[in-house]
Amino acid sequence: MTVTHLGLTGVDHPAIAVADVDKMADWYCDVLGYTKYYRYDKPVWMLRAPDGSLLEIMPIDDTLRPQRTTWTPGWSHLALRVSNIEQAIAHLDTHNITWTSDLIAAIGGGRVRAFEDPEGNMLQVVERMLA
Repeated sequence: MTVTHLGLTGVDHPAIAVADVDKMADWYCDVLGYTKYYRYDKPVWMLRAPDGSLLEIMPIDDTLRPQRTTWTPGWSHLALRVSNIEQAIAHLDTHNITWTSDLIAAIGGGRVRAFEDPEGNMLQVVERMLA
């Protein structure tokens, strides 16, 4: 049996469904440092992080938002790697975000702190020293 390789090179983009696509795209750019890469008429925004990774901001449908925790089944949160977590926390504090955890040890090494975007989507800033 021959095994073929998928050719995976990494994650292209996660996507987040929000009530106000343009407002949330602005927030992710203004607060988290993304830039607007491409806008589709639906409306959908593709945003680019400083490392070139993408984030899709798309409209919600009529489904009610379920209650979630970090451990609820399915995709959980978006973890954003930062070079200096104290500096990132100080920056986010100037934008009055809602922290949902203290600064704690990250699974696999480093430090992490969780917060929410203006629509209650779960995010984390994480600082790691990777080889």
